[in-house]
Amino acid sequence: MPVSRVIPHAQTLLFAITTSAALVVSTTVPAAAHVSADDSDPVADLRTDIDTILDDPSLEGATSGVVVRSLDEDDTLYSRNAATPLLPASNMKLLTSAAAMDVLGPDYTFRTTVSAGEDPSDGVVDGDLYITGTGDPSLTVDAVADLAGEVADSGVTEVTGDLLADDTWFDDTRLHPDWEEDDEPYYYAAQISALTLAANDDLDTGVVNVTATPGDRVGYPVDVALEPMTDNLSLTNQTKSGTATSARTLDVRRKPGGNAFTATGGLPLGGSPYATLRTVHEPTDHAAHVFADALADQGVKVHGEVGRGTTPADSEEVAVRHSDELSDLLIPFMKLSNNGHAEILIKAMGRETLGEGTWQAGLVQVKPALDRIGASVKDVRQADGSGLSRGNLLRADIVISLLDAVRDEPWYDAWRTSLPVAGGQDRMVGGTLRNRMVGTAADGNVRAKTGTLTGVSALSGYVTGTGGEELVFAIINNGHSGPAPRDVQDAIAVRLAEFSRTTTTSADALQPRPGAPRALDVPDAPGRSVGDLECTWAEAC
Repeated sequence: MPVSRVIPHAQTLLFAITTSAALVVSTTVPAAAHVSADDSDPVADLRTDIDTILDDPSLEGATSGVVVRSLDEDDTLYSRNAATPLLPASNMKLLTSAAAMDVLGPDYTFRTTVSAGEDPSDGVVDGDLYITGTGDPSLTVDAVADLAGEVADSGVTEVTGDLLADDTWFDDTRLHPDWEEDDEPYYYAAQISALTLAANDDLDTGVVNVTATPGDRVGYPVDVALEPMTDNLSLTNQTKSGTATSARTLDVRRKPGGNAFTATGGLPLGGSPYATLRTVHEPTDHAAHVFADALADQGVKVHGEVGRGTTPADSEEVAVRHSDELSDLLIPFMKLSNNGHAEILIKAMGRETLGEGTWQAGLVQVKPALDRIGASVKDVRQADGSGLSRGNLLRADIVISLLDAVRDEPWYDAWRTSLPVAGGQDRMVGGTLRNRMVGTAADGNVRAKTGTLTGVSALSGYVTGTGGEELVFAIINNGHSGPAPRDVQDAIAVRLAEFSRTTTTSADALQPRPGAPRALDVPDAPGRSVGDLECTWAEAC
């Protein structure tokens, strides 16, 4: 007798932004395949279901590379376009992070030093003071303040010369040539420097926080601020507060090649505050000016200017800061899909191996590292570390090969922990999967890396089936014309979470568990808007 089946329709996620800037995520999970025959083949059922999920209209005209493999049984459960090179978007970070753990090591730290060109005498540096970076992506405003405090604690009270920033650990190519010019103002395409400031707890580098609140009356300027504000930045405010029913039209831009910011448009009277991030031109200079302000706060007077210079080999070190180890830095990098961190790691690998902090020197380290790990490197074309470049090409079966091979590495647990966890409400747990697959069998189960560009979407990682079987999966969608097909990816991941070789899928297996929320009110995280690429908590872009 043929088996009667009701094939699931792909999971759909409906997103809306409330007037209080909270994200409402309404999840409708597909009905599972209804199987009544005892002689059904669970693997065949799984393949049929995934085929049907991929027939979703959102993927009409698209190409999808999809592979599912069992780590326990060492067999492939599903494969479609496995060897087709596709744009991976941020799935490229899987390769970058694994290579960095191999090349640099999980205990690698970034070092920021403050040195005096002349030996300080009686609290006076008779000459220049240098701050030297090696790419630390976690150099926050507080960390810079601590460095300034250490300088003061060393007894230095005065610098007769200049404060000079040394960023020569990396080259001075700030933007990858493949990146879209129009992306340059936005946080996901910030300039890369060996001395850069992380403007927030998410460790977004090379940016400033933009905040705005409506004025007291209609027509009054909106209160707009840049943080941290320094002497090398300027802000022209051309805004007006609108009526309570007016639309938000506020925008803050800077002219290319400089740090002259202009705020235009407006906010409705009585409306919610506005926050976003904007990149700075030459992050080195901005970090140096923040340090200059921190020194002044500590009572250290610098008589000269803030500029650039190369730290003399015989300089006297007066303060030093070490970042957390790479295994810990992977958490904000991978959870929040931080593009800047990926490019810093590429340049760091180049500097540590070839003595050149360049994209070219770093990128050539990736394939040999993957080969040492035991992953396939066939047909990989890597143009940058983050996946922002459209020059990247990656096959789904290579992603599977990497996810399998890294399990034998001593740093695997730390690397796996860095992957976003479906439904994890702590942003440093759930990351880009925080609001996805909530209340399903994938909730707290799926650990996977997301990826988003226009017409490109990906989800690849690990999931445990109901029978305890460990699976790896790679889903790379290219060429879709509408929004990212995250509903399709989630439906596949949920189906895998319910997979068992010994039992068939029940009619309501993929429905939310009893008591699970059907909607989430998630406050908008500061600094990033839903329209931003690779929205790291809203996942609605």
